[in-house]
Amino acid sequence: MLGSTHGTLTTDFRARVEACGETPRTAVHSTAAPSAEDTVALDVSGRPLHADAPDLDRFFRPESVAVIGASDADGRPNTGITRQLIAWAERVGARLHPVHPTRATVFGLPCHASVADLPEQVDLAVLLVADPLPVVEQLAEAKVKFAVAFASGFAETGDEGAAAQARLGAAVRQSGLRLLGPNTNLNAFEKFREDLDGPAIALITQSGHQGRPVYTLQELGIRLSHWAPTGNEADLETSDFISYFAEQPEVGAIACYVEGLKDGRQFLLAADRAARNGVPVVAVKVGRTETGARMAASHTGKLTGADTVVDAAMRQFGVIRVDGLDELQDTAALLARARKPLADGVVVYSISGGTGAHFSDLATEAGLSIPTLSQAKQDELHQWIPEYLGVSNPVDNGGHPVGDWRGRKIIDAILADPSVGVLICPITGPFPPMSDKLAQDLVDAAEQTDKLVCVIWGSPVGTEEAYRTTLLGSSRVATFRTFGNCITAVRAYLGHHRFTTAYRSPFEDAPRTTSPSFRKAQALMRPGQQLSEHAAKQLLRAYGIRVPREQLVTSAAAAVRAAGLVGYPVVMKASGPQLAHKTELGLVKIGLTSASQIRDAYRELTDIARYENVPLDGILVCQMVERGVEMVVGVTQDELFGPTVTVGLGGVLVEVLHDVAVRVPPFGEDQARAMLGELRGYALLEGVRGAPPADVDALVEVILRVQRMAMELGDDLAELDINPLMVLPRGQGAVALDALAICR
Repeated sequence: MLGSTHGTLTTDFRARVEACGETPRTAVHSTAAPSAEDTVALDVSGRPLHADAPDLDRFFRPESVAVIGASDADGRPNTGITRQLIAWAERVGARLHPVHPTRATVFGLPCHASVADLPEQVDLAVLLVADPLPVVEQLAEAKVKFAVAFASGFAETGDEGAAAQARLGAAVRQSGLRLLGPNTNLNAFEKFREDLDGPAIALITQSGHQGRPVYTLQELGIRLSHWAPTGNEADLETSDFISYFAEQPEVGAIACYVEGLKDGRQFLLAADRAARNGVPVVAVKVGRTETGARMAASHTGKLTGADTVVDAAMRQFGVIRVDGLDELQDTAALLARARKPLADGVVVYSISGGTGAHFSDLATEAGLSIPTLSQAKQDELHQWIPEYLGVSNPVDNGGHPVGDWRGRKIIDAILADPSVGVLICPITGPFPPMSDKLAQDLVDAAEQTDKLVCVIWGSPVGTEEAYRTTLLGSSRVATFRTFGNCITAVRAYLGHHRFTTAYRSPFEDAPRTTSPSFRKAQALMRPGQQLSEHAAKQLLRAYGIRVPREQLVTSAAAAVRAAGLVGYPVVMKASGPQLAHKTELGLVKIGLTSASQIRDAYRELTDIARYENVPLDGILVCQMVERGVEMVVGVTQDELFGPTVTVGLGGVLVEVLHDVAVRVPPFGEDQARAMLGELRGYALLEGVRGAPPADVDALVEVILRVQRMAMELGDDLAELDINPLMVLPRGQGAVALDALAICR
């Protein structure tokens, strides 16, 4: 710590900090972002449609660095850190200035008493102090561009620490500098190998130790270019680094270990930038389980979000989510280095029929395409492979051909097939010299083709020459140690390129002005209340969503007249602002066909409501719609991403099967259709057991109209549930039979 020589925040500056809260960053000096009103296009709900990638060049490659709290005293933690920073500054060509109030020199370098005494404006300040907040004002006055705070004891420790972090974040926003941390580490200043070439992996971690497996890929010849240990993200966050890395020409893939997202919208904008640039983002996101989410929150002090929404948002914007650090390693390495696939077909080539069949089963189940090779190609392969062995795919060579000139001929013939984009060769164990020759042939063939060649080296030892030298020495062969990791990586590789080829940013077409429907809907909203079914259906009508013919009545006689107008048979339902589950209370009567049934039903419904003490705004007399597929379409508010849209099987099935798909607005028709394709019950929409196909086009239109409603009403619409939405046979549309809406 530097103690009192740092001074304290002035009264004026402290007041500005306390007041700024959620205020956008202000232009204190040239590194501050312009005001959002001047530069950021907004959608209908006032959220940004794009985010500029922060210019972090001077963070990773500064010309000058100040180390606040530098030390060379024996036994002090800051001494080792200072030594490492000096070495890093020398590697990147930066001038380093130690700052400490009681030292004249540090490791032979002139030491300055305070930030104000620095001999030049510095790009980066590294804060080796327990409390970085008092330093921020000095850094602002010195026009420092970036700072790193290692100190812990902030949001990861609980409410008091979270309040301290909020004060720090507010001070940073007011100052105009950009801060990494707090609760970060030295990973940004690691030594990267400079003798490696080719596309690199850029690494982002919220827990530094979790990045170590990816960092060690350099020992296998895979290049790393950056490491951003974001810590608690009081200012700079994962999204900032994704946006920046997606613009760097040397970055072939971005690997992330994410414990919590700070801002869901900014994450989507960053993922969108990466998708538009064709840069794959591979992420481990913890928090799939309640325990994982709780531990993640305690470590970084941020929201983890509902995991189903996080998962859907990542998939929607092309972020490849993997489950473990080993998968993160292998998938990021493959995506960074492999060329664009020429075909989706995968051929499994092995010296064992059992190995090939086993791998093919796993790959097919994972969704990889294992095409049957043409008869002409099979005949060609049988020139070198005995006739009794299968070569349709998987290709079994029986072993002996790999030991001579035939081995390379077989590999080249497979790769020449236009239906083949990937060749995978599982080698379950070393058997020199045969495995040595096979490995060399695969490496040589990979050098002569634009297609992906993968090898799975199954030996648990990993010291064999064929593995350590031949396979790992190749920049063209992707080598794996397990079947599962190979399948995960290849599926991600093919899926990423399919995704980016067809990708169109949903933000480009997002609505920027409200529709006439919005004004009608706004008049129907009742802040803090649940709308009655009748009012909720009026909300749907405002957005052009079809509802049954119906009338709201307040007498038995009016109910009989309404039934005549609606047309028998009818459904009668109680309608009131506190009714969410009418069926359970006996407040729904279906299939009514006569005036006497109408009068009896009216009396029974109103008696039940009085007995249950449920206030009503009337009784709905509704057209009865029977033939169709019951679906549910809804809106919920996610704490990270805001409004989300859900579709699934409706009626009671939604509660039993939980067969739903989720998307975060904005999204287009392609994503709406993709949602339906994710449902296990999608076959019901195609027609089963003689039922006609449902009107999927009408269902997609409802999803898009609900999305528009969610975006325009924003936080005012806490929840919407259309259940059931009856999707009629093809060409006949879809009808919202019931609806629940809750206003915020």
